[in-house]
Amino acid sequence: MALEDAKNQVDEAFTREDLKGPSFENTFGGATSFLRRRYTKDLRQADIAVTGIPFDQAVTNRPGTRLGPRAVREASALQSPDAPYGWPFDVLGELAIVDYGDLAFDYADVAAFPDALTDHIRQILKTDTASVAIGGDHYVSFPILKAYAEKYGPLSLLQFDAHSDTWPDDNFSRVDHGTMFYKAVKLGLIDPSTSVQVGIRTTNADTLGVNIIDAPTVHEIGPVETAKRIKSILGDRPVYLTFDIDCLDPAFAPGTGTPVWGGLSSGQAARILRDIAGINIKGGDIVEVSPPYDTSGATAIAGAHVATEIICLMGWNILKK
Repeated sequence: MALEDAKNQVDEAFTREDLKGPSFENTFGGATSFLRRRYTKDLRQADIAVTGIPFDQAVTNRPGTRLGPRAVREASALQSPDAPYGWPFDVLGELAIVDYGDLAFDYADVAAFPDALTDHIRQILKTDTASVAIGGDHYVSFPILKAYAEKYGPLSLLQFDAHSDTWPDDNFSRVDHGTMFYKAVKLGLIDPSTSVQVGIRTTNADTLGVNIIDAPTVHEIGPVETAKRIKSILGDRPVYLTFDIDCLDPAFAPGTGTPVWGGLSSGQAARILRDIAGINIKGGDIVEVSPPYDTSGATAIAGAHVATEIICLMGWNILKK
C-alpha cells in the first residue's frame, strides 16, 4: 500500500484531503510542509497547528535562524511516512494536525514584531487549537507566552536550553533572545517556582527562583531520573515547553548561533521527552535552529524530531484520556 501511495502522492502539503494519516510521498520531492500536513488557515477541524516564525533579529551572536522553519519542515519529511516511534498511539493517524504556515511580518519594523506574533498565536488559540512554533531565535517564545498567559493564566515553563535567558533587562520593549524569560517572570506570565530549566551550562547568578537541572546533573542522574524530577516540579499545572536546540551538545546540533559544549545528547533528550508524557502541556516551540552552520542538516533533523515529540506530548493528553 505504501509503495502504491508513493507512486501517486505528490505535494501532499496542498493536495491531501484528510487532516489525519501518514504521507507516503517521496521524502526527497514535493512541497515541504511540516510532516506533510496540509497548509491551511482553517482551524475548525484542527487539534494542533504548526507555525513557523522566521525571525532572528534578537540574536547576540550568529544570525541564521530565520531559515530554521524552512529547514525543519524539509527535515520532517523523513518522518512523515511513519508513526512516531515508541508512543502507544499514532499521532499522525489519530490527530488533526495542520501546517498553519509562517507569521507574516515587516522585517524592517522590529518594534512591531512582538505584537504581531502575539496576535498570530492568539488567533490560533481562540479556535481551541494548540500551537507548536518553529523558530526563529529564542526571543519568539516571549510574545507567544503572552498569548498563552491570556488564555490560561500564569504558566509553568519547561525550558531545554544551554542558557537561562533570564539576564536582567527592565526595558520591556527591547528585543533580545537572552532576557525574555526575565521579563516573562517579572510580568507574571510564568510561575518560576513551578518552572524548570534543563541542560543549563552557562553562568547566571540570579535564577529568579526557577528550578534548574543543569547539564552536568542530567549526565550524572540520567534521563529517566531527570524526567521524574521535571514532572514532580511541574505537577498538573498548565505547561509551555520551549526547546532551544543548543540544549543539545554541538556534536549533535552544530547549527545554532550560540553553541556550548557539554550539552545533552539527542538520545538523552529523546528519552526525557518520552518520559515526561502526562504533563499538562498547552503549547510549545523549537527554536535556534540555524541551518547555515550545519551543512549536514543534522540540527534541522533534531529540531524536526523535537517538534514531533511536542506534538506527541499533546497527543498523550488528548488520546489517553
